[in-house]
Amino acid sequence: MKLSIVIPIYNSSKIIDKLINQLNSKIDSQIVKKFEIILINDCSKDNSWKIIKKICKKDLRVRGINLLKNYGQHSATFVGLKFASGKKIITMDDDLQHPASSIMSIYKKLDKYDLCYTIYLNRKHPTWKKIISYLNNVYSSFLLNKPINIYHSSFRGFKSNICKKIINFKKPIIFLDSLLLRESKNICTIKVKH
Repeated sequence: MKLSIVIPIYNSSKIIDKLINQLNSKIDSQIVKKFEIILINDCSKDNSWKIIKKICKKDLRVRGINLLKNYGQHSATFVGLKFASGKKIITMDDDLQHPASSIMSIYKKLDKYDLCYTIYLNRKHPTWKKIISYLNNVYSSFLLNKPINIYHSSFRGFKSNICKKIINFKKPIIFLDSLLLRESKNICTIKVKH
């Protein structure tokens, strides 16, 4: 398997089909011959799990995991990573804010780098959210000894050797970025549309 795309799902039944269609249309089959999409239903209150099961029956590249309790984005993603079999892994959100058109850019960067984060161009979030993100970035740079120009985004890619190291983490609280940064210093960023 060349690529695994891991996506935590929460109350997104109305847009899961659109997300999968976007991904299938933007992955270059000339470069990525085999890929899988892992959808982790984080105990959604809507029909997300029903939609995921339907998609899995139609598209064998899509795998579904159903969590019986809501664990949150990082923990749900962490569960998905345990099932990822790709040499390269990309994580993203389910809300269509992360452009599927950038998947191949992240994929190619992983030829030279172990970890690739994305930075939004023309970010559409409200001002208060941008301020909190900025403060979080400064704080995490200090705490995690992270370069200030690396922004923690859930739209990121990394190699399977990094994944194999972090999935053995046994603590109850998961903060994926701290685990990823602990295992790699060969990091890059790319700009993506928001």
